[in-house]
Amino acid sequence: MQGKTIVVTGATSGIGEVAAVELARMGARIVFTARNPLRAVDTLARLKIANPDAEHSYHLADLSLLDGMRQAGERIARDAPIIDVLINNAGAMFGRREETKDGLEQTFALNHMSYFVLTNLLLPCLKAASSARIVSTASMAHRAMKLNFDDLQCKNGYFSYVAYGRSKLCNILFTRELARRLQGTTVTANCLHPGFVATRFADSSDGLMRAGFGIAKKMGAISPDAGAKTIIYLASSSEVDGVSGLYFSRCAPETPTPEAQDDAAAKRLWEISAKIAGMD
Repeated sequence: MQGKTIVVTGATSGIGEVAAVELARMGARIVFTARNPLRAVDTLARLKIANPDAEHSYHLADLSLLDGMRQAGERIARDAPIIDVLINNAGAMFGRREETKDGLEQTFALNHMSYFVLTNLLLPCLKAASSARIVSTASMAHRAMKLNFDDLQCKNGYFSYVAYGRSKLCNILFTRELARRLQGTTVTANCLHPGFVATRFADSSDGLMRAGFGIAKKMGAISPDAGAKTIIYLASSSEVDGVSGLYFSRCAPETPTPEAQDDAAAKRLWEISAKIAGMD
């Protein structure tokens, strides 16, 4: 990864930070987004220790807002006109249904729309590289989920885990349609399940869910170091040169649910997302 430029969202904690630091150690320059300026400074310091020769940088942005997504994309494109790897990793689970100022349910906005908008804005920079990769963090939480295209914003009954699981299904469908649209280019797109990782995940949920996930993390969660392995693998391994449109777990392709392989649903989600983002 010597001399390569990697853009990472969700890089100030958990698997995103582990992946960013490890890829920096491998020689990459890291450009990342952050919402919290103090965490951004801490992560930047770790990156400088990992690879002091690279000009790492960050851009503050709220990726749950369409304006924040657009501003981040525009700033990153100016900062890094050639991008070798884009890692879409920002995400969260929310205990209560809340809408952003754009009228979007916040899980859908952050976990799906930020991937969609940022990727599309940075595609020219990715295509400018000799070859480039898009890596998106999905989850096995997509299992047993099905998109309700009549209620993508969960207005008719909100359950946090369902909203999260559907957003992860969106990640896989997005990757599938993105890979189809990238055929004939030197850019690939894959997604992954990192495992159940002991991070800050679900810490912003309500008391009962936060307590439940806290217990589960103590009993069976893997470390952020272990959870980041598939991200690092997809970003750097020669084994996945030219591989596109797949869902990975434990550094190997895995078959997602039939709902996650629905090409018509993937195309429909793309078209709806483009309309929401004003990119249609």
